[in-house]
Formats: sequence, structure tokens, C-alpha cells
Amino acid sequence: MCGICGELRLHQDKATAETVSAMLGHLERRGPDDEGLYVNNQIALGHRRLAIIDLTDAGKQPMFNQGQSLSIVFNGTIYNYPQLRKELQSLGRTFNSSGDTEVILQAYEQWGEQCVERLTGMFAFAIWDSRVSKLFIARDRLGIKPLYYSLTQNAFLFASNTQALLASRVINTNIDPQALQHQFTLHAVVPAPRTILQGIRKLPPAHYMWIDQQGQIETRCYWHLSARRTDTRSEQEWTEEIRSALQLAVDRRLEIADVPVGVLLSGGLDSSLLVALLAQKHGRINTYSVGFEDQPEERGSEFEYSDAVAEKFATSHHKFHIPNHQVLERLPEAIKQMPEPMVAQDAVAFYLLAEQVSKDIKVVQSGQGADEVFAGYFWYPKMHAAKGDYIDRFAPYYFDRDFAEYTQMVDDAYVSQDYTRALVSEALTRSDSDTFIDAVLNFDVTTLIVDDPVKRVDSMTMAWGLEARVPFLDHELVELAMQMPVEMKLQNAGKHVLKEIARGLLPDSVIDRPKGYFPMPALKFVRGDFLEMVQDVLNSSACLNRGLFSRPYVEKLLAEPDQHHTRLQGSKIWHMALLELWMQSNVDTALPPSP
Repeated sequence: MCGICGELRLHQDKATAETVSAMLGHLERRGPDDEGLYVNNQIALGHRRLAIIDLTDAGKQPMFNQGQSLSIVFNGTIYNYPQLRKELQSLGRTFNSSGDTEVILQAYEQWGEQCVERLTGMFAFAIWDSRVSKLFIARDRLGIKPLYYSLTQNAFLFASNTQALLASRVINTNIDPQALQHQFTLHAVVPAPRTILQGIRKLPPAHYMWIDQQGQIETRCYWHLSARRTDTRSEQEWTEEIRSALQLAVDRRLEIADVPVGVLLSGGLDSSLLVALLAQKHGRINTYSVGFEDQPEERGSEFEYSDAVAEKFATSHHKFHIPNHQVLERLPEAIKQMPEPMVAQDAVAFYLLAEQVSKDIKVVQSGQGADEVFAGYFWYPKMHAAKGDYIDRFAPYYFDRDFAEYTQMVDDAYVSQDYTRALVSEALTRSDSDTFIDAVLNFDVTTLIVDDPVKRVDSMTMAWGLEARVPFLDHELVELAMQMPVEMKLQNAGKHVLKEIARGLLPDSVIDRPKGYFPMPALKFVRGDFLEMVQDVLNSSACLNRGLFSRPYVEKLLAEPDQHHTRLQGSKIWHMALLELWMQSNVDTALPPSP
């Protein structure tokens, strides 16, 4: 529900408003309602507000405790804050506001760093504790809200996006070789703490960090996800428990707001189920759908399914059809709002949809996470049936490129070893999981999803001051689902338990249809005006001077641009062009690192 940033000056230096003011300019779209800035000795905190809870001036940030020894900037929503507020009041604490920000601040004052374990919701926040002259930053369990940082010789800086950090003009913008391989192997996922730039890192999900005035950093994990069986519930019992947990998750994300809440309705099972659960209990709701032009190989909309759901539940439905020429015209805009380069074809779709939705409401629920939590993607059964070590069962069905192809794709300066295979192999084998597929889903939910659909939806919606809430990633629902037998997820072409919950609520045509994906054919099949744009980008002087890509590989793909797809059906040439466009749009405008 906001954008946050700050600077802690090191070695007794004094902070000024200049750097944080520059950073705030790149957070305005995340928080269009108000701006706050606090500077005191070595600390400067900035906040852009999207007013959703406690719309009064009492909810302004930075916010301070009664003794002025603590100050906080916060992005997100705490769904259990009313209960925490009552508990804190029972301990003798009094409140000056009615929102969740002050609850976090007082929870920290009461319980210290353990306060994060009591929070249910999505959050990224920073608290300056002048009593110990340390900065405390924390991120929610599943990384729904972003938190980037940079440690330089003279300061520790943090922000909700990389653009704000780059505005400081002190960031090392050299490419991180390990991150580069992750970018092109895990379809633009660069797991925390790395980013594509050496000078910017991100706090991992479920972690908090202390930073002192000498730049010493201490990072701790406060939650981990287990995928182990603890009992032998029947299928009916599992279905009932998952349904109850999902109902609680959608209720929380509707009721904790002082503004109306809608649903992004794609017409698939996940978002349709959210609509059904909300409409049954809460009555008429707002729903929003987007569609694009067809290509010969693929349809560009799923309106026939979303229309059926909207009609069944009598929602206040809004749908938008966007022509291809507008997609290409607006693509540079969307890329400019990406905190990291994101290749998924639906990024610009969410960007254009969020623009329209934000004219109507400030908060929506979205179905992200259901496929990863409940095994809805086509590659899970293939991995399940495969033989061999964990990594040998995973890589052939997920990696965009094998290491041999990657070495042909990038300049030799960026190749030394197979970083991605090592990272994934280690993550899968150390996972707290009973079976291989449990380990895959655990890794997906805690790592891969964070830096793909979750990051994509947050950045593209918040670019228009629209907060997206994701009930399928309620941490209590995820914890429960991870203990389910794998078979209850994989059978029935995936998401079996969700289909059982939906049976009788949704039309069978929605439940039993093949798995759909947010369609944007123009960004998958590279031809026409889109091909011209890609050619111009990869042949530009900026791209040639950067020297990331091997020219023979580029020429090979440009010769047959719509014939080279990844195992997950992404366009390989688009992956390359997107990274270059992102660098030109967001990095080349920043000053180079100091010598």
C-alpha cells in the first residue's frame, strides 16, 4: 500500500534530505496520496502513501512512537492487526491511530525483533531504533512486498524498487554474472539476495536484518516452510480444511480495508474461485478482465470464461480489450516500472489492466500462487514421472537453457561455472520436504514465485497505485497445503483439491478446461512490428557496446525469431531484448559507479 525508502549514513556522517528526496520521486506511483520525509542525524526515511487503512492524517508516515525513539516506514497490509492491537492494549499500550502501521511499531517496542513472527500479512518495513542506533528492516514470509538495498562505502540505502536506489547515483551498476545466468535459465528469476546489478541486493522473504552505523549487517530467517506429512487426514477432511483456510484468506483480504476491494478475474479456476467465495459470503463485488488480439497460434482473451463467472455471481464486471498496437506503444512504459527485468508476457498485461482498474478502486484480489501451492502447472507431472537425482528430474522441464547453450549466448566474460544448477540442486536437496515434488513445490513457493509472478503483479499494479492481495499465498493456507499428500495436488491434471472445492460453485466449463495462461500472443510470437522493435534493440549501439551477448547467437535467433522457445514456451529472443531494454530504460540513465 505504499513505497518506502531511506538512508543510514555510516561512520558518524549526517544524513540530508537530498538523497531520499530523489528516491521518493521514483516511488510516487506506488503511493500517490501523500509524501513523508524525516531526517535526523544519521538517518533519513521517506514514504509515499497509498491510503487504504486509516485514511486520516493519523496514518501518515514516517510514524513515531510516543517517546520519539522509534520511527517506521511501512509498505503492505497486516491482516491480523485488530487482534494484535487488542493484545497490545491489554498490555497497557495506547494508540494514536486506527491503522496497522502503529500496531507494527508498538509490537516492535513490546517484543523486539520477534514482532515479525506475530504478523499475518504482506509487509516490508524499516524501523530506526535510536536507542541502539540501528536500523531494523523486515520482509513478509513469502516475499509479497519487495525490499531492495545497497551498501556503499558511506551509506546503507533501501527502497521498494531499484529505480529509487539508482536515483541515489551511487550504485554499482555492473552486471552480476551469477544473476545473469539465473535470469536466462529461470525465466528472469534471480533469487534473493542477488539482483542483476552487483550494487543492489534484496532482503530474502521471511528474513529481517539489523544494520549499525559502521555498516555491519546481521541477517536472520524467522520462518521456514515444511512440506512433511504430520497425520493421515482423509481426502474429504483435507478438502474441507483447505476450503476453510482459503475462505479465511479471502475474507481477511476483503475486510481489512477502509476502501472497496475488487477481483482481477482471468476466467481461470483460481481467480474464479476467489469470486465465488467472496460473492457467496459478501454479495456483489467488482471484477475486472483484460483481453488482447488473437494470433494464428493462440487466442488473446478468455472472456468467454470470465463472462460466465461474472454472470453467475452477478458481479459488477468490467472488461477491457487492448489492441496489439497499444501493447507495443505502452511496452516501454511497463519496462520502466519493472524493478528487475521480467520477461513474462503478462507483465505488460497486468500493467495495462491495472491502469484501468485503478481508475475505479485501490485494492484487488488476484489468484497468483495457486498453481505453485497446489501443483497446477504442466511440468509438475513430468518431473514426478522422471527418474534420477532431484536436479536431473527438475532441469529438463524447467530450465530455459541448458548451461551449454548459455555459454554460447553470452560473452565469455560472464561464464565461469553453472551457478544455476548448483543453486537449484542445493535448494531442492536441503528442502524440509518428504518427497521430490514436495521439495519442488516448497522451492517454487518460497523462491521462484517470489521473483516471478508475485514481483510482477506487485510492481505492475503498484505502478498505478493499485494494491494487489494474493489469498493463495496466505502463509497459514500455504503451511496447511504443504502438508497435503502430493497425489491430492497432481491428480485431475493438477489442483485437484481446488477443483473439488469449486465443484458446484463454478460452471464445470471453468473447472474442467485445460490450464490457461494469461494470453498475450503478440509478445510470444515475434513478428511484424514487434520483430522490428526487437531487431532495433539488439542491434542498437547501447547493446553492442554493453557486450553481454554473443553476436552469432543473436543472429541465429533473429534469423528465425518465432521458432526459438523455451521449455515453458517463452520467446528466447524476447528474453534477450527485454533485458537490454530494461538496462537502457533504468540503468543507463544512472551514473556509473565511483572509481
